[in-house]
Amino acid sequence: MTCRRLLTGLSLALALSLWSTATAVRAAAAEVAFDASDEGEIAVAIDGTNVAVYAYDDPEISRPYFAHLRAPGAPQVSRNHPPIEGKDRSDHGTFHPGLWMSFGDISGNDYWRLAAPVEQVNLELNPDNNSFTVHNRYLDQQDPSKTVCKEVCTYTIVPRPEGYFLLWDSTFSGDDEFYFGDQEEMGIGFRVATPIRVESEASGSVPAGNGKMIDSEGRINGDEIWGNASDWCDYSGTLEGKNVGITLFCHPDNFRPSWFHARDYGLLEANPFGREAFGKGDKSKVPVKPGDDFRLRYGVFVHASPEGQSPNLAKEYANYLRVAN
Repeated sequence: MTCRRLLTGLSLALALSLWSTATAVRAAAAEVAFDASDEGEIAVAIDGTNVAVYAYDDPEISRPYFAHLRAPGAPQVSRNHPPIEGKDRSDHGTFHPGLWMSFGDISGNDYWRLAAPVEQVNLELNPDNNSFTVHNRYLDQQDPSKTVCKEVCTYTIVPRPEGYFLLWDSTFSGDDEFYFGDQEEMGIGFRVATPIRVESEASGSVPAGNGKMIDSEGRINGDEIWGNASDWCDYSGTLEGKNVGITLFCHPDNFRPSWFHARDYGLLEANPFGREAFGKGDKSKVPVKPGDDFRLRYGVFVHASPEGQSPNLAKEYANYLRVAN
């Protein structure tokens, strides 16, 4: 009997291993494509289905962003951009277009609130690596002819059985010293589709949300998560019979852990700069000297599962670290 139980257990383990390998192979075989034919944007597709749009030349939004995020075969998980009257909460319509990385204070310049512009100077598509790289200049708020700092950012799409990873790898440098300041509005963030926000009350004609946030420490929603650091944080809810969501993964090699700016109205942001803003110590100022590189890495997991189910986020974080390294 003991041997039979052992063999049954081994058979189950082998079956699970083969299933895991098969799903990974299917995900790896998915075809990623980039379409840069429309001026100012890049459409991202997986197996012929558009899953995001990267915008880098928007007359109303002076910094780059991703919009219209979805997992293949699933409804859109980021808020409509622009917000639709009567269907969406319309606050921060230009500040929160979908998914972005921005900063309310780089050497006194405010890119988050669109007071200072970011200019793309070069774009490299790398379809063989499922990636593209952009070269940006962060311009001075008072004199846009001056460059405050430069950024080289590579975005890599990694298909997964329940969606995809967007690997975000940014390196900042400057000819002159610059610094990152201390605010809530610093770092990588996204805005979820209005129906899956946590907010449990209607907002005008917009119904209450059905969403939930959870971080790697088990904290739930804005009251518990806001201002705390963790390896990852997820924002999910139910849309059209599916559990859909977006998870932010923080890379452990970043210069400091990220605190989460988590709002029940639909915003989630990972911020390693706001030490004073989140009540974690003295006001922070992170300088970058000429000739130095300052690197920030994050993973964005856009996912969809059947209603009532959700992905194993701890396992997916481990998978993110494996592919990011």
